[in-house]
Amino acid sequence: MSDLVFTNVRKVFAGGVTAVDDFSLSIPSPTMTVLVGPSGCGKTTLLRLIAGLDRPTSGEIHLGDTRLDTLTPKDRDIAMVFQSYALYPHMTVAQNLSFGLRLRKTPKERVRERVAEVARTLEIDELLDRRPGELSGGQRQRVALGRAIIRQPRVFLFDEPLSNLDARLRSEMRAMIKRLYHQLQVTSIYVTHDQVEAMTIGEQLVVMNEGRIHQVGPPDQCYRRPADRFVASFLGSPSMNFLEGRVGPGDGEISVGDRALELPSGARGTPGVMPGSAVTVGIRPEHIAPAPPPDAGEREVLRLDGRITLEESLGHEVLTHVEVGGDELVARGAGRFAADGDGDGRTELFIETRHLHFFSGDDGVRFGGSGDL
Repeated sequence: MSDLVFTNVRKVFAGGVTAVDDFSLSIPSPTMTVLVGPSGCGKTTLLRLIAGLDRPTSGEIHLGDTRLDTLTPKDRDIAMVFQSYALYPHMTVAQNLSFGLRLRKTPKERVRERVAEVARTLEIDELLDRRPGELSGGQRQRVALGRAIIRQPRVFLFDEPLSNLDARLRSEMRAMIKRLYHQLQVTSIYVTHDQVEAMTIGEQLVVMNEGRIHQVGPPDQCYRRPADRFVASFLGSPSMNFLEGRVGPGDGEISVGDRALELPSGARGTPGVMPGSAVTVGIRPEHIAPAPPPDAGEREVLRLDGRITLEESLGHEVLTHVEVGGDELVARGAGRFAADGDGDGRTELFIETRHLHFFSGDDGVRFGGSGDL
C-alpha cells in the first residue's frame, strides 16, 4: 500500500493560464477520493498530471517511494477510465479487455483467465464476442472499467466516466464503481462536477475552485461544516441560501434584517468578526420550514416574512421559492407553505438557529454554525 502525495504542485499552460496552483495533499492508500468542483477548476488537469499526460510546472507527485512526475506514463502503473470510453471499435469486447495484457506479453492462459474473471465481475460475460458498436452506453462503460481493472494497477483514475449516461444508468454505474472499489481496495481518484456522484461515491472529497483546494474531508463533513462560502454554495442541490448581515455594536449579535441573531461564542473578537463587520448567514433549503418546531424557544427560531414566487413539486418533496426582503430563498421538504388569503403569496418561514452557518463577509471563511453555537 502506497500513499499518493502531492507537494506544492503547480501547472501553468501557455499564455500564463494557471490550472493548478500550489496543490498539496496526501491521499492515504487505499482511498476513494473524489475531486469535485466547477468546470475549469483543475480537476482533470490533476488526473493528467498523475497519469503523465501532462507534466507539472513545479512541485512533485509521489506514489509511496516512487516519484511519479519523473516517469513516463507506461512506467507509472496507473489505469485511467475516460469519459469517452476510448474503446477500439474494430476489436471485440474480449480483445478490448485483454489489449493491455497482450501488450505486456502476458501468457495467453493468464490473459484468458483475467478476461473471464473481469467479465464475471462486471456481468459482461455474454458480451465478449461483440464489438463496441453493438453495445449500449452502460455496457461500453463496463468494458472501459474492465480494461482498467484487468491490469491490476496501483492507482485508478476516473475522468467523469458517467457523464454520457442517462440518469438510471448513472445510478447503476455509481453503485457498481463503489462495489468494485470495496472489492479491489485500490487507491482511486474520481473526477466529477456532479455533487450526487461526489457525495455517494467518495470516502474523501477534495473541493476545488480555480486550481486550489478549498476543503478536504468526508462528504458528510464537507456538507454539514463547509470550510467557506464557496464549498457551502457548491455542495447541495438546491444550494445553500444566503442572507447578508452585520455584527452589532455590542459584538455579541448579528443583525439580519430586523432580527438579531446570537454570534457564535468562539467567533467573538476574532479578526474579520468585529463590530460593524459584514457577515453572511447561510441556511440549507431542508432547514427552512413552514411552521416552527414544537417546544422551540424564541431565541432558537428565526422567523421571516416572505412571498411565494414558485413551487416545484418533485413528488416526494416540494421546492418552494420565497422572496424575502429582496433575496430569494429556496426551501425543500414535504410540507407546503401556506399563503395568506390576499392572493399575493405572503407567507412565514421558520429556521432553527442551530442550523445556521456564519461566514466572514471579507473572505467567506466559515466561523460558526451548525452545532457551533
